Amino acid sequence: MIRPIMKDPLFLGRKATPATAEDAAVAQDLLDTLAAHKDGCVGMAANMIGVSKAISAFDSEGSYMLMYNPVILKKSDLFQTEEGCLSLPGTRPTKRWRSIKVQYQNEKFQTRIKTFTGWTAQIIQHEIDHLNGVLI
Repeated sequence: MIRPIMKDPLFLGRKATPATAEDAAVAQDLLDTLAAHKDGCVGMAANMIGVSKAISAFDSEGSYMLMYNPVILKKSDLFQTEEGCLSLPGTRPTKRWRSIKVQYQNEKFQTRIKTFTGWTAQIIQHEIDHLNGVLI
């Protein structure tokens, strides 16, 4: 189901609670909503659709990937950039890491650790910020 985009900074500023396997419907709604906004959006966190759960979805080299409870374990090569967001007006300057190692759970709730670089790493960092209640 495609959900409306949450724009309330008070809600978006709260840290998400851990996701469980019972949140699969939320993850599907997140994917549906992301796909509906594919022309102007490459990633979403569950709080962007009004659900305070630690779930993110993003474009990973042409296909969508879900992460439950992602945590950045390692980061390197800081750079300055500018980002926009469907939940917030305009663009804002921010700092990101070119390479990140992330621990997360997949759709089967199996723990995975993977290194991401470049544009994909930047998207993931933006969504993890959302999950932590960080608004740039």
